[in-house]
Amino acid sequence: MGVPAADFVLPWRARYYEIDQQGVVFNAWYLAWFDEAMSAFLADRGLGGDAMVAAGFDVQLVRSEIDWRDGVRWGDSVEIVVRPGRIGTTSFDVHFCVRRDGRDTCTARIVYVSIASDGSGKTPVPSALRAVLTGETSETGSAAAVELSRRS
Repeated sequence: MGVPAADFVLPWRARYYEIDQQGVVFNAWYLAWFDEAMSAFLADRGLGGDAMVAAGFDVQLVRSEIDWRDGVRWGDSVEIVVRPGRIGTTSFDVHFCVRRDGRDTCTARIVYVSIASDGSGKTPVPSALRAVLTGETSETGSAAAVELSRRS
């Protein structure tokens, strides 16, 4: 099965419209941040959204858990850390962390399920995605690219 891929870090800056009346990022924005970080992680490893759909699969969030330790304020520079976790037959976990100045402000675990892009439902985690999640691809995502080219 392999070990999880190395952490991926997406630099981020809290934007004005994400701030609530308490002066911190409104909780719902964190899921949007994690979605952006997940997309960037996959794309960085050669498995962007268009490539997945072209290969016949996509992923769908089915569960999220978020724990906050501190608020992020307007203009704060943070890092969104992505770390793949458990990989099952059709689902997998990804762990996220928002860090400011080296300290965790929140952590999350999101469970995704692999689905067929034709709408027919869940499907086993494709080998290209499994390779990205386990770090079995090069920095350019060559293993994923090889599988995608076979399917084209």
